[in-house]
Amino acid sequence: MKKLLALLVSVCMLVALIAGCGNAASEETTAPKTEASSTESKAADETETDESSEEPSGASGDVTIWYYWETVGHQEALNTIIEEFNNSNDDITVTAKYVPFADFKKQLSIGASADELPDLVILDNPDHASYAAMGIFADITGKFDVSTYYDGPVNSCTLDGKLYGVPFGSNDLVLFYNEDMLTAAGREVPKTWDELLETAKACTTDTVSGFAHSSLQNEEGTFNFLPWVWSTGATSYEIDSEGGIKALSFVKDLVDSGAMTKEAINWTQGDTMHQFIAGNLAMMINGTWQIPTMRAEVPDLNWNVALIPQDKQQASGLGGENYAVIAGGNEDAAIKFLDFATSEEKCLFMMNAMGYISSNSTLAEGQFDGDPVYAVFVEALQYANARGPLPEWPDISDAISLAFNKVMTGDSNPEDAAAEAQATIDSIIG
Repeated sequence: MKKLLALLVSVCMLVALIAGCGNAASEETTAPKTEASSTESKAADETETDESSEEPSGASGDVTIWYYWETVGHQEALNTIIEEFNNSNDDITVTAKYVPFADFKKQLSIGASADELPDLVILDNPDHASYAAMGIFADITGKFDVSTYYDGPVNSCTLDGKLYGVPFGSNDLVLFYNEDMLTAAGREVPKTWDELLETAKACTTDTVSGFAHSSLQNEEGTFNFLPWVWSTGATSYEIDSEGGIKALSFVKDLVDSGAMTKEAINWTQGDTMHQFIAGNLAMMINGTWQIPTMRAEVPDLNWNVALIPQDKQQASGLGGENYAVIAGGNEDAAIKFLDFATSEEKCLFMMNAMGYISSNSTLAEGQFDGDPVYAVFVEALQYANARGPLPEWPDISDAISLAFNKVMTGDSNPEDAAAEAQATIDSIIG
């Protein structure tokens, strides 16, 4: 069945991706089995099921999961759940394979062509619709109950009223700041763009950059850049607008002033966090998932969080991952693992270990009571915008990330970069 799927994928995507692609380095982690054992949509509503979701019967065999988390704590949390599942099942063995984020989409497409797909993937939610449209993901409508999940995350798993995945967890972005550095510079926590620029400049020294966020030319960079666009009132599809150009110009001002290091075009969100905890950054934009690592690695660092400084309105980015079952793989066994991993105890273990907010509303309520840092992220959710969902979103994201990269490196001015991005966007969405 995967062979048949490969024909469709190669026509839709492989030709564009395979040029220049080599084999991505990856690590495989196996948890051995032992004997001792907020966007509402009509489509999202249509995917809700009742409590009598179909249970996979006679599930057995091996299940391979692909994921892209680079954070060790995330990998350990997943491996813990896998080991517990394997210890409790005689007929199913689950293994997990790490594929770097930058290579994940290419590996998924190339894997389909080569009949080397896993059985289950954990992927960035904006990419979900694209692969569902190509037929890579199994339709699990009626096989998994999502009636208590938030509409936005469920919508990212939905295409044409059918459910092609299960939300893993949600996250968003805020401003992290080093309290000691801001105090030494005589600055308050910035609330506006102008204040952020001035505070970042005041905190910049020969060894410290005032501000940064991941600015890679991929989805990770787009995720961090788009809150600037949304804060102006423009949408993701209006880059060549007053707001879009203003957002690009603001990033240019940050870089040209020396307040934001140009090196951010090479930094993942994890890299950015490590620069911050090493004392090389005074402020950064980053997400909920970094909190467990920061608290464990630098318990004495004096840092805090605030909403992202705004232009016309508050904005943040809604992130997170989804589970997706591969069509033609070991679907029943994969769904049995999903039932286990999304149960209340296992889900909350994963969410708390990874710094995510549960996409299941019944579990999210009270998840972070009494934690003032996480409370800021929960507040930011009301201002968080989703990317897509749209099958063509990856191509739109590429156009946006190319635009701000060209501006940051000086290869283009904001007006020209915006016009080039808009031409690509308009050719996609009409």
